[in-house]
Amino acid sequence: MRRSKSKLFSATAVFFLLIAFAVCCLATAAHTETTADAALTAKAGHIATASPAPKLTADSYPSLSLPVIGKLNSRLVIWITAQLHLFFAAFVLGVPVFVLIIEMVGVLTRDPRYDILAKELMTISMTAFSFTATLGGILLFSLIIFYPDFTKYSLNIFKPAMMAYAVLFLAESVFLYVYYYGWGAMSRGNLKWIHLTFGLLLNVAGTSLMVLANSWSTFMMAPTGVSAEGVFLGNIWDVIHGPLWNPLNLHRFIANVAYGGSIVGAYAGYRFLTSVSFSQRAHYDWMGHKANMIAMIGLIPLPFAGYWMTKEIYAYSQQLGITLMGGIFAWLFIIQALLIGALFLSANYYLWMGMGRFGEGNQYRRAVKYLSLLLTVCFLIWFTPHTLVMTGSEIKAIGGPHHPVLGYLGVMSAKNTAVNIMILTTFLSFLLYRRTGKKPVVPWAQAGNCMLVALFLAGAGNIIFLGVYGYFVSAAVRIGFSIPQVVTTLSVILIGSVINEMMYRGSHIVGAPNWGRMPVRSQYALFLLAVSFTWLMGLMGYVRSGIRQHWHIYTIMRDYSSEAYTPTLGHAAAIITGITLVFLAMVVFIFWVDDLRQKKDDGKGL
Repeated sequence: MRRSKSKLFSATAVFFLLIAFAVCCLATAAHTETTADAALTAKAGHIATASPAPKLTADSYPSLSLPVIGKLNSRLVIWITAQLHLFFAAFVLGVPVFVLIIEMVGVLTRDPRYDILAKELMTISMTAFSFTATLGGILLFSLIIFYPDFTKYSLNIFKPAMMAYAVLFLAESVFLYVYYYGWGAMSRGNLKWIHLTFGLLLNVAGTSLMVLANSWSTFMMAPTGVSAEGVFLGNIWDVIHGPLWNPLNLHRFIANVAYGGSIVGAYAGYRFLTSVSFSQRAHYDWMGHKANMIAMIGLIPLPFAGYWMTKEIYAYSQQLGITLMGGIFAWLFIIQALLIGALFLSANYYLWMGMGRFGEGNQYRRAVKYLSLLLTVCFLIWFTPHTLVMTGSEIKAIGGPHHPVLGYLGVMSAKNTAVNIMILTTFLSFLLYRRTGKKPVVPWAQAGNCMLVALFLAGAGNIIFLGVYGYFVSAAVRIGFSIPQVVTTLSVILIGSVINEMMYRGSHIVGAPNWGRMPVRSQYALFLLAVSFTWLMGLMGYVRSGIRQHWHIYTIMRDYSSEAYTPTLGHAAAIITGITLVFLAMVVFIFWVDDLRQKKDDGKGL
């Protein structure tokens, strides 16, 4: 009874803490609204005294004189540092989200494995936190040194947000150390719920840091809250809350969870391959399974968030949208399609290999070949280009820049259809894995299977119908078809999950999973997932920055440096590949450091 009361008290404290946070947000919004009239009244005087964005020249940029390094220039320094910082930031912001959920599951189920897993995940992320902070400091100093006017102007506009960022960073550090180092002391009784509260506060602070940092990126792409000359109009909320801010916040939050899961999966694969005992392999096999689940949960809705981001870019500036999808970056999206296909194929492959854990209980093994065939067909449609890069004679030979047959697969009607079917196929693989080794005991099991079959067929039929019908309507109508396709996919996922979980509640186990008996090749699928995610994030970062072309801040502050040009796809791919290799080497170093720690704990090392 006392324990129930303490849980209720802690849960109530968390609830009121969230309410207080919401009230603070509403109070800030109310204050902004009540002071809007006063701000409008003072705007004329403010504009008269505020400074516009500086007009830069080629002499405004300090030169980087490092002959030993060779071709390294100011932009490369910023590019490499910023991308490495974003890689680590995505990892350290995504991991605490599902660590908190995993710890909560362990508390509710009283399964100690989840608590052990959650603490181990936080352990490997602690070194990554140090790398993130260090790279962030290097990035700030690099911006001040190499782009002083741009940095001064941006910091002047974002001054209130930067103060909030510093406070949140301090708060995150406090919550992080209390959450991690207090794990043992708060592992029992009432203190466990206090520990979970600190985990929640850590995630609130980390997510707040992310959305504040996103406002700087979105302001550079779609500036708001300033005049055409770059004069700050006095309302910082208008600057932060630009048209791309919420889409980027959602996209990065989902991507951070998926990316964190992929890096944790790579860690589990590394530990699985280097384990010397069967019990260790069993533990890291189970960890790899959970990490793959987390990566898939984030991967499935990620394309939808990307569509929203692209839609808002088009809505803000058609020129930006055309540059993004129909200009020099169009072919990069073919590379993106290849990497997204690799993500889906590797995640599904690991699931299919995981079905082998159940031995004779693997009753869905025959479905794998059909699922893989469907994924492959959709993948081929997904990365088929609309316009081919050809010589004049080749264009003449086929009668135009579009292939007479495959060109029809290069438009968004086909691609939207393909990616939605890929997502449904991935979800079906997930459902079959959840069923493997189990036998339902509910009396309506056969009717439930019929409902699921009908649900998938109806959903796929509607998605394909809308895709085909898109060829017979105008482009404006065709674009709108993506919304009902997405709604159909999400509806199938939601309804299918509910039906399946209700069917297999209290099911009879016919084949328990044999953890640790996964073949070695399955672990390389986890490595492929992490590498593909990392490379894809780097490429999309290049696109997001590149669509501004020769602008520091789009239409507000022009870039007159010697590097004010858009790198070719080949050059950009080489730079991003190098950054990816450096990041992965740093990740392997983190794994190695954790390996030393575990050997010390086991009495086998230092």
